[in-house]
Amino acid sequence: MTGRARRCLGVLLGLIAALAVVPLPAAHADGGGEGATVVRTTAGAVRGEVTGLGRQFLGIPYAADPVGKLRWQPPRPHARWSGVRDATDFSNRCVQGSSWDPGYEQPTHTEDCLSLNVYAPKTKGAQRDRPVLVWFHGGGLTAGAGSDVVPDTFADASGAVVVTINYRLGAMGFLSLPGLQESGNYGMLDQQAALRWVRANAARFGGDADKVTIAGESAGGRSVCDQLASPGARGLFRGAVIQSGAYDDCNARTRAAADADGLAFAKKLGCEDAATVAACLRAKPAAELLKAQSGHNWNPVVGSSFLPRQPAEAFASGEYPRVPVVNGANRDEGTLFAFGAYDGAGKPLTAEQYPAAIRNAFGAEKAEQVLRAYPLSAFKTPTLAYAAAVGDQLMACPADRLNSRIAGTAPVYAYEFADETGPPFASLRNLDTDFPFGATHVNELQYLFRHFGLEAPFTAAEKKLSRQMTAYWSSFVRTGRPTAPGLPAMPEQSRTPGKVLTLQTAPAGGPEVSGDFGKRHHCEVWGG
Repeated sequence: MTGRARRCLGVLLGLIAALAVVPLPAAHADGGGEGATVVRTTAGAVRGEVTGLGRQFLGIPYAADPVGKLRWQPPRPHARWSGVRDATDFSNRCVQGSSWDPGYEQPTHTEDCLSLNVYAPKTKGAQRDRPVLVWFHGGGLTAGAGSDVVPDTFADASGAVVVTINYRLGAMGFLSLPGLQESGNYGMLDQQAALRWVRANAARFGGDADKVTIAGESAGGRSVCDQLASPGARGLFRGAVIQSGAYDDCNARTRAAADADGLAFAKKLGCEDAATVAACLRAKPAAELLKAQSGHNWNPVVGSSFLPRQPAEAFASGEYPRVPVVNGANRDEGTLFAFGAYDGAGKPLTAEQYPAAIRNAFGAEKAEQVLRAYPLSAFKTPTLAYAAAVGDQLMACPADRLNSRIAGTAPVYAYEFADETGPPFASLRNLDTDFPFGATHVNELQYLFRHFGLEAPFTAAEKKLSRQMTAYWSSFVRTGRPTAPGLPAMPEQSRTPGKVLTLQTAPAGGPEVSGDFGKRHHCEVWGG
């Protein structure tokens, strides 16, 4: 797909490596000005390229390859290199399976993946005080890559330097075993290593290391939530954006549960001796580990130096960096998941099946309350009724709870993406289905960035909403307050609790502040 890395096979890799380092033209290594395509980083020089929107530097390593003895170890600094390293193509993606996303048709078994991409807007002279946005991709902590979004248009519109990163996923990033150093949190530690790289190198690309905002969607938003609560990330950012990332209240696994799951995973692979289990797993090829990871929980682990306590506890007590936060969800989060479970599998949910589906999803004790709150008469199809319950329980009401927890100690601004008539994101468009996804999970990304490097097929009204959303996010990155010219400010929850900025197109009323979020999403049912 457009804008994604294309890795060459076996014999060509050696040729690429040999050509990647060439003599450094020192006259162009200052890092300033829109013509500077060679920039010296702390590990060596990289050559990017100039585009119509600025400069981009792709596939820059921020940590050593986590292979061999470094598999399931905290990230280590990358060795220095001489000459100039090519930075005009995305690096390998981290180990993951195939999916319906464009460019993910085949699984990835590459572990040399700890890289990032830098997008610098056009500048005049050696400007080094631009704000910086660091983006954590989504994918359930088992899939995705920094290249999933191409933020060159956002960098151009906002004037910010934007950095997207890869981090270890699945078993490679979150395996927990007794005795492993920082067990279960390697992907999160990768994110912190990338933030330290940004702090050391931002000025070389025109950015200000003291003006960093971290942001992410879905598992990337959940990563932001966890980094807010992590002592190791303090001082590395001044603002945070959580998009559809408050699910499970950002809670991590307990050490006992994570270790038990890790040992069960190891047993599947024939590694049962407690004294040698880590060495046994390190000897396994990535493809074998990937094949075995299905059915296991690959979330972060609490009770470690990375995450001493659950994020919800840290936020409630105020024991976290009290930086400004933007937090929100999409109106129809659950349609993506319901479609995958039913209509997308060729088995639309029927009215007769609906009560049992609700009981299976939420338990018999909760089911009657859910069925009363989400009667079939209120929805066009049973699948959509099920989708509403799933989305509210999983995303909307946890976002509402997170707002309440943070509001007492730091500024938190709330939004809801609500363009229910916009095009589904590319992975769904490619399915050629007329399922009414509405403002589903992931769908807001194409309004901020070129999702999967693609241009979204927007109407004029949707293009206008895209510009408005970019203005809100840009303002937050620059100032810590999400505003847009001529539009209402995003509500700050300590001043206007429960009010959110509804992001919708002009035909639907345009961006407006609404006070019915909790009622609309039945948060009284879901403990919010």
